[in-house]
Amino acid sequence: MSNILLIANIVVASMIVAFILLQGRGAGLGSAWGGGGETFQTRRGVEKVVMRLTVGFIFVFFALSVASLLIKKG
Repeated sequence: MSNILLIANIVVASMIVAFILLQGRGAGLGSAWGGGGETFQTRRGVEKVVMRLTVGFIFVFFALSVASLLIKKG
């Protein structure tokens, strides 16, 4: 069971990396703290879907990690 959770965790982590890389517009290190110079814009269309998928996969990753920890402990 722990091997299945480990494989699922690896797949979800890979998907999170892919979704984060798809959000590349204006995401430089300087713009993280307001140094980008652009104004705030709302996300629309595909950007909104990718952002929501990223957040969803992060929650799934967290849940899989906690489940894996509980199984190894028990």
